Amino acid sequence: MSGEWRTDPDDWEAQDDHPVLRSSEGHWLSLTRRSVLKGGLGLAAVFVGGCAVTGGARPRIGFTPLPAQTDPGFDAVRVPAGYRAVPFYSWGDPIDAEAPRWRADAGNDWRDQLRQAGDNHDGMHYFPFADNPNGHGLLVINHEKVATDFLHPRGATVLHDEQGRPRRPDEEVNKELAAHGVSVIEIAKDRDGQWRRIMTSSYNRRISGLTPMILSGPAAGAEAMRTASDPTGRRVIGTFANCALGYTPWGTYLACEENWPNYFVNRDAEDYRRRPQQARYRLSQGERSNYYLWETAQSRFDATPDRSLPHQGEVNEPNRFGWVVEIDPFDPDSTPVKRTAMGRLVRECATPSLADDGRMAFYFGDDTRGEYIYKFVPRDRYRADDPAANRELLDHGTLYVAVFHDDGRGEWRPLRHGQGPLNAANGFPDQAAVLINARGAADLLGATRMDRPEWVAVRPGSREVYVTLTNNDERGVDDGQPVNAANPRPRNLHGQILRWRERDNDPAATVFDWELFLLAGYPAGGEAPAHQWGTIQGDVFSSPDGLWFDPAGRLWIETDYDDESPDHQAMGTNQLLCADPDSGEVRRFLVGPRGCEITGITGTPDGRTLWVNVQHPGISYPASDGHTRPRSTTVLITRDDGGEIGT
Repeated sequence: MSGEWRTDPDDWEAQDDHPVLRSSEGHWLSLTRRSVLKGGLGLAAVFVGGCAVTGGARPRIGFTPLPAQTDPGFDAVRVPAGYRAVPFYSWGDPIDAEAPRWRADAGNDWRDQLRQAGDNHDGMHYFPFADNPNGHGLLVINHEKVATDFLHPRGATVLHDEQGRPRRPDEEVNKELAAHGVSVIEIAKDRDGQWRRIMTSSYNRRISGLTPMILSGPAAGAEAMRTASDPTGRRVIGTFANCALGYTPWGTYLACEENWPNYFVNRDAEDYRRRPQQARYRLSQGERSNYYLWETAQSRFDATPDRSLPHQGEVNEPNRFGWVVEIDPFDPDSTPVKRTAMGRLVRECATPSLADDGRMAFYFGDDTRGEYIYKFVPRDRYRADDPAANRELLDHGTLYVAVFHDDGRGEWRPLRHGQGPLNAANGFPDQAAVLINARGAADLLGATRMDRPEWVAVRPGSREVYVTLTNNDERGVDDGQPVNAANPRPRNLHGQILRWRERDNDPAATVFDWELFLLAGYPAGGEAPAHQWGTIQGDVFSSPDGLWFDPAGRLWIETDYDDESPDHQAMGTNQLLCADPDSGEVRRFLVGPRGCEITGITGTPDGRTLWVNVQHPGISYPASDGHTRPRSTTVLITRDDGGEIGT
């Protein structure tokens, strides 16, 4: 093993958010394609209907909150009395009845892994079938990254050639690529009312870092998207670093590529300097990539120009990542599409908001200290009666970046070529260039630098928009990140949640009013230093990350902090909390095993089933026996009496 190569996931996470330089079984299988399409379109009915039913009613929170779990050996998931949380889908589980079973010694090869659950479960969404929405659907799950210490029998292997340069084995790199991506699994309640996977379903599918995909939209085919491997600039292999998510009213899933810059390297310092998008997104310019060393086994991850090859080899390959990937879970033969009109970011999510007249917006966080909040507004309106037209909605529209004024006003500034400073003189000769270097374009527009913007949630009924700003210890320390009203604490270790309302509740509006919902952290006046004080009304937590509204309007908050850090000891392990968006009350609903992040959340339309992801547990969960390899796991949560979760 090389002592210079990071193998600790905590090291990777520290790298992720560093600021960057600026310039079916049985009768279920008898479903026809028509009923599947109705199921997909049924999502729109659930989406819009949920808003109409909820109105502005205040959600009820009725469970007894849990205490923080501070035991350093805690290796379980705990929920309040009257609830049950059971492992449902773990890394290595077979994707279907014919797939290989997981081997406890991690001895499955990359071909096995392509047919098994990926690693590091993250964002996910439940797509109901219209004929039984609360008992039958597709669960789609992101697999953000891999824990190489556990993925391989003896951890990651790093060899060295005669010149002492590191090399990774092809087999291991392929397994790591196979463990990234997305799972699609069909699930249903059995005759006893228990949720089961439909192992023989034709919908079950793994999408990975090895899956062919299509590039579409304004940047597709641009010179900056062409490589020696793909001279058309329209086809790309794989998706990875899929963190949070989005979905559409027409029944598709949006996987979002987050920390992709850490997978590439450009060793040519002069070439790197001439490519502002590489510095702006912080590709490695040293001897190796920040993650995994895939470039030593597959040339497409080596963005160092090779002038003997067309398009200088693979120098443009990084430009083909950082996009929203649209996946049709109801068509297992479909090819995923990277929608370039939505911009290239270190993207956390793509959360939809839909008006009654079909106008839409998709909200994004760019998860790095000092980065921005964006939204994409499609040019055309969603039409429930025209599925074919909806399939092109994400290829045409306007990308905006947010400005948060200190007086509580906000505005969306468009990233349009030829408007304001976005012109050739400033390095943006066309719209493709604007989208490929969306961060650089947002710099010129004077967007507000935020404290690691992550998940966005839209409140049913009101269309209020909430965003988690996870933390930023460089706020007020870095000259370019002064304290301001939206980011009010220096050395912000615990983060905050903001919310805003678009003018006239119109998702396409260009102005909005915003306010702080809460500051996470310890109670004011306590033993913690003042810059760690929060405004939480209820159970303390740090680093809000995942965010989701259930159909009744309860706001669920997931956390991602280092549970071994001295600044977080009293908060215990990472957790899931439930908040009343009107009163601000917060209650701790779930605590996870030591070393994990709680992330990814979805549920059924009736609110009686919840799924939550436990990512990178540190001891032996879900076996919880002290010696089995830990496995990222989707957890199924129900009430013992079958009632609504959270009441």
